[in-house]
Amino acid sequence: LSRPVPEPAASRPMVAAYFCIDVRSEPFRRGLEAQDDGIRTGGFAGFFGAPIAYRGAGLDVAVPQLPGLLGHSRVAHDHCEGDCRQLVRQRRERLQKAGLQDWLSTAATSVFSYVEAAGLLYGLKLFKDSLGLGDRANRSGLKAVEQARLKPSLELADEPTVEEAADLAAKALRGMCLTAEFPELVLLAGHGSSSANNPHAAGLQCGACCGQSGEVNARVMARLLNDPRIRGGLRRKDIHIPQGTRFLAGLHNTTTDELVLFDLDELPPGMEASVRRLQEWLGRAGETARRERAARLGLANEEASRLLGTLSRRSRDWSQVRPEWGLANNNSFIVAPRSRTRHLDLQGRAFLHDYDWREDPDSRILEQIMTAPMIVTHWINLQYYASTVDNKRYGCGNKVLHNVVGGNIGIFEGNGGDLRIGLAIQSLHDGTQWIHQPERLNVFIEAPREAIDRIINRQQTVRQLVENEWLHLFQMEGGNSLIHQRSLTGWRQVNG
Repeated sequence: LSRPVPEPAASRPMVAAYFCIDVRSEPFRRGLEAQDDGIRTGGFAGFFGAPIAYRGAGLDVAVPQLPGLLGHSRVAHDHCEGDCRQLVRQRRERLQKAGLQDWLSTAATSVFSYVEAAGLLYGLKLFKDSLGLGDRANRSGLKAVEQARLKPSLELADEPTVEEAADLAAKALRGMCLTAEFPELVLLAGHGSSSANNPHAAGLQCGACCGQSGEVNARVMARLLNDPRIRGGLRRKDIHIPQGTRFLAGLHNTTTDELVLFDLDELPPGMEASVRRLQEWLGRAGETARRERAARLGLANEEASRLLGTLSRRSRDWSQVRPEWGLANNNSFIVAPRSRTRHLDLQGRAFLHDYDWREDPDSRILEQIMTAPMIVTHWINLQYYASTVDNKRYGCGNKVLHNVVGGNIGIFEGNGGDLRIGLAIQSLHDGTQWIHQPERLNVFIEAPREAIDRIINRQQTVRQLVENEWLHLFQMEGGNSLIHQRSLTGWRQVNG
């Protein structure tokens, strides 16, 4: 970060792609930016400012889709073209059947009799799952082709609701530092992971979406920002989105580095060529990210043309203990304009949050970043740190020996003992060496020191983290490479 910062391109970008601040986004963003000088990427918490829960069609429970520090204010629902009743009925029947099977296969009074009675009948499914075959229903109870018909969105029934949604959209855009120079296409890319037989699957999903995939949030926010009523409300807040700008929702699969786009059937006429060009760029960025990750997964000798297929099979392999490395080796959280880091290879170790202090005169956005994303990234970093330095106490041991307790309460290692916490050894060690290097989180913020100090003085939790050195806080000067570090006694220059 001390290297000279190149002058950013002055021209209006063709595409702006916003990703979650998750460290796994950084290699993909580098690969995407390398495709064309007209591509700009940004980082923002993966719930995209939508404090929602999601109740899918036919489901009784609304699932939180926002950071654990917050409470949801709205519930998103599924909508689909035509008659949804058949999909709803199928989902309910499959979930009821799955619930009965789960109870029979885990209840203490029936587990052995159920396995002996149903084992042969279950043999075909076991065989297909072992080979990664078949179109399996996902956890929502629907197959992929059925799920594609459903579109999550917020109801905008009256004018107060529209105005509330416009406030939500304005806060999100200001948080992303996207209030002017809108390109033709703006991509909101949530992320999710795919793995099989994995009690810790939520730990590979989007933390900003409460351990869920970020698909729902990206689609809900893109739909809001394309709505003419919301754009009218934004104009009243001095945010003018051109009529020719289209927001797209996508999902980055962090296991395979594929990125799919949603709701393309709703594109206005004349945008098909631009979207096809974007899809080509996304495909090549995925290839770059896969090649970069291959060595750490033991696939350095795999042919590039076969790498996607290999990673896809790993994601469906129920014996695979390392479908991906998650957030292993994270070490920094950088709060600055993308121009500060675009020329750097950060090796998938940095959480990147876009922020321009010149557009935040009262430091309100910075305070939100330091009291929410900074604390969450610290939690993630400390979980990896503690699980590495003392896996016996703060990790959860050997994943191969895990047994799930009570469906979703927790896990034992083996057949008893205490419930285990933290990360499995296989999420940190490849069998030969440690993959995660334990470091306390290094936070770099490009903003005036006076503004940072005011927030530290106001926020007790932030002050405790900084002054007790649970994390290391650095300040960067705009326009030069000077870096200062904050300690209990104040600031000191650490370079130059």
